[in-house]
Amino acid sequence: MSDEALLQELLDQEKRLVFDRFDNDTAITLGTRIIERARQDNLSIVVEISRGEQRLFYCALEGTSADNEFWVAGKTAVVRRYGHSSFYMGQKARVKGVDFATAQLVDPLKYYPHGGAFPIMVRNVGMVGTATVSGLPQAEDHKLVVTVIEELLAELGTGEARPEVWTA
Repeated sequence: MSDEALLQELLDQEKRLVFDRFDNDTAITLGTRIIERARQDNLSIVVEISRGEQRLFYCALEGTSADNEFWVAGKTAVVRRYGHSSFYMGQKARVKGVDFATAQLVDPLKYYPHGGAFPIMVRNVGMVGTATVSGLPQAEDHKLVVTVIEELLAELGTGEARPEVWTA
């Protein structure tokens, strides 16, 4: 997939993966499903699900370290600031051939534009939180979060972007 095609796919995911509502129970379900998938695939990851500034779910599996918490914080900071997945923001900088921190005038020790943090979007509301995974290569961190969100939304019967929400 070309760099531009990847950027478009990442944006399409953000438009498509929208909850009708997102509460504490939804956060716990999402986090638990990510952990279940990681255990099934024998992955060592950390998962954090937040709504606003409140952490609603956190779990660190065997094989992770405190370093993963720094990655979670840095990737989450990118999503909170820019409203896009951390993978999208990093990929966008790479396509432009610029250093993310320099181009965005942010502290590179606080903002990590690497895959694994995804915005939690609620229909007719916008971004309300983040789902973040750390422990795998960035594309795999991102894929794990997106795959489980897709599955959960399919189960809930939501997840299709409505044109009226996304038109400018």
